[in-house]
Amino acid sequence: MSSSVNLIDRIPRSLRRWYVAPPIAVVVLGVIIPLAYLFVRAGQAEWTLLADLVFRERTLRLLWNTVALTAGVLGSTMLLAFPLAWLTTRTSIPGRGALTLLGVLPLAVPGYVMAYVLLSTTGTYGTLAQLMGWVLPRLSGYDGALIALSLGTYPYLFLNLRTALLGLDPALEESAQALGYGRWEVFLRVVLPQLRPAFLSGGLLVVLHVLGDFGVVSLMRFETFSYALYLQYQAAYDRVYAACLALMLLALTVGVLFLEARLLRGLLLHRTGSGATRAPRRVPLGSWSIPAYLFALVVGVVSVAVPVLTVAYWMADSAVAGLPWASLGESLWASVSASAPAAVLAAVLALPVAYVGVREPSRATRIIERVAYLGYATPPLAFALALIVFTLAGVPVLYQTLALLVLAYALHFMAEAIGPIRSALYQAPPNLEEAARALGRTPAQAFFSVTVPMLKRGLLVSVAFVFLSAMKELPITFLLSPPGFESLAMKTWSAANEAMFDAAAPYALTIMFFSAAFVGLLLVQEKSKRTEKVGRKPEPHA
Repeated sequence: MSSSVNLIDRIPRSLRRWYVAPPIAVVVLGVIIPLAYLFVRAGQAEWTLLADLVFRERTLRLLWNTVALTAGVLGSTMLLAFPLAWLTTRTSIPGRGALTLLGVLPLAVPGYVMAYVLLSTTGTYGTLAQLMGWVLPRLSGYDGALIALSLGTYPYLFLNLRTALLGLDPALEESAQALGYGRWEVFLRVVLPQLRPAFLSGGLLVVLHVLGDFGVVSLMRFETFSYALYLQYQAAYDRVYAACLALMLLALTVGVLFLEARLLRGLLLHRTGSGATRAPRRVPLGSWSIPAYLFALVVGVVSVAVPVLTVAYWMADSAVAGLPWASLGESLWASVSASAPAAVLAAVLALPVAYVGVREPSRATRIIERVAYLGYATPPLAFALALIVFTLAGVPVLYQTLALLVLAYALHFMAEAIGPIRSALYQAPPNLEEAARALGRTPAQAFFSVTVPMLKRGLLVSVAFVFLSAMKELPITFLLSPPGFESLAMKTWSAANEAMFDAAAPYALTIMFFSAAFVGLLLVQEKSKRTEKVGRKPEPHA
């Protein structure tokens, strides 16, 4: 009896409150139990059969394809993102704002839309052949997937590198120069080591995106674990082999997360002396300005202008035959009807997770946060398959319902909601909640009347992030959507998969419109944070 009392006493008080414990229980159980069922399903096979499934030649080929594509995309995004980040933060080149916009705008083009653009632009009947007479070989396979994923994911690395470069202390570089180091030595020995966290965090997002991608590799007909997992489930319906593929894909993801954590262990790059940091000195490019502009122009044209113009061209072609307004409206409503409640639910679930992590940090709250991020790190197809296996075994009434799709969206994208709420919590003074409780309010009343209103901005951003991510989501929607449910993403992929580019254009353009709103929100948030930072007066020293 005493041991159980001591165990309860070790649990942070906030985790025992009625408005915190149930949402956190939903998060933990909703992520852990479905994944556990994958192991149960795979373990139902005999060991000889299991070994044959894992070590068959096709599985090894899928592993090689997945790793090769991930490494190729990671290298390509670094070649695209770092020069743009450097130009916008450390040089005096005019038009840095426009270059920053070029580095962010590709986020408005989902990967499967970028693949659709590449397929519809190249080839004998592509846009380039019809408008300019340029017949380029049809992009497909590894090359097509590599280009589409690189153009669509480099903004993740660009944003991380840009933030890191803006936060570097120029005093370190000046000290190294004073010790006799040349410009390149300073860059290699001082600047690059400080960018390692940004490279790792941005690269992690890129890798997780590639490992979980289904739309691009399916359109490009390049077999990776995600594509094979979908085909195995839809065509053969062999759930044992599908569970094995999902677990192997999850093992790759866990390995990447472990490697990233190991590389960051013990890394300290903050200032240890007194004084304030200064803005970095911008380097004049001189004659290098023209190559810099050409590089940015090529990246902008390929990643932004070509997708917009291509979709607009096929949209005009589709308009001649008449736009499918009824189908477009139904698909838009389907996307919104699933994405909107999922966004609200994700914010509701993320609020207590972020709250206990900021207000009462402990080992238990850190574990809860890791579980929440595990749902995001799990590849979408593997996560969807885990939910299918669990619901069919435990709650079959939920199978292929809108409620299950909404729950899957919320659990998978909840990590995107935690960040803005956590940032708002760090800015919300905890003493206000304590003062409300000292005036006689219960912890729940103080939380909802004092803390939650201060988090309004972070909650709105969290809802917007999850809403627009769910609007673009494809693999989870394919496996978990109810019968007759056809979202904008599904319509775009289905038409592009049949090379019906004019039919896919209206749906792709609608997705790009909503995604552009997401990018605009990112830029507005960044601008407002900079304004607040500049407008905030420094506190006097004690």
